[in-house]
Amino acid sequence: MIWLFIILPALLAGLVQGLTGFGAVIIMMIFFPSVLPMQQAAGIGGVIMLASVLVQTIRYRHYFDLKRVIGPFIIYAAVATWSVHLGSVLDTHVLRLMLGGLLVALCLYFTLSKSAGEHKYPLLIGICFMIISGFFNGLFGIGGPLMALYFLSLSKTMPEYIANIQGFFLIDAFYIAGVRVANGILGVTDIPYILAGMVAATFGTMIANRLSMRWNLTTIKPLIYGFIGLSGLYYLLF
Repeated sequence: MIWLFIILPALLAGLVQGLTGFGAVIIMMIFFPSVLPMQQAAGIGGVIMLASVLVQTIRYRHYFDLKRVIGPFIIYAAVATWSVHLGSVLDTHVLRLMLGGLLVALCLYFTLSKSAGEHKYPLLIGICFMIISGFFNGLFGIGGPLMALYFLSLSKTMPEYIANIQGFFLIDAFYIAGVRVANGILGVTDIPYILAGMVAATFGTMIANRLSMRWNLTTIKPLIYGFIGLSGLYYLLF
């Protein structure tokens, strides 16, 4: 049963990540905590997506802008490193409710406002997105939704968006996995789950790549906003 709860969610996660640029760990964290401890589930989920994210980053490498990614990552990673240690101290249920409410509110705003997301965010709002994303990444392995909005606001084309969001998550996957290994959250016994999940997630991403070739950024935006809202509802209700 545990393998079923690893492989099928990883397959779906790869599909979602390939279509929206984020959300893989959100999908996996719906299922993984049923069979694994919370922090271990978050760590395994993050490493599983490494192969898929690497494939996407290589595919869109010509559109990747390191200068656009590195600054936000430094802020994001600093907060995530700190919050990794807070899982056993903070009331994570309350934090999940707060994150859920924020994501639903953002979904409604971007869905109902025709001009939302068409312009770059002010620097302060962008920094808030990085801090909040890093905080929840350290706790639950989930830092995608707000960073997706941030990079979406800076992108003019689908390849540009995918290249920068996937490049960001590739750097993050290596870094935060190292932090979790150093803190004993991930170990050798997790490798079989990670490898099986990687194969499934990569297959899901391949399916998504075939679908996304027909889409542009205008088409994908409602899907991104909708998935952010569904993610928020999940955190509010479960």
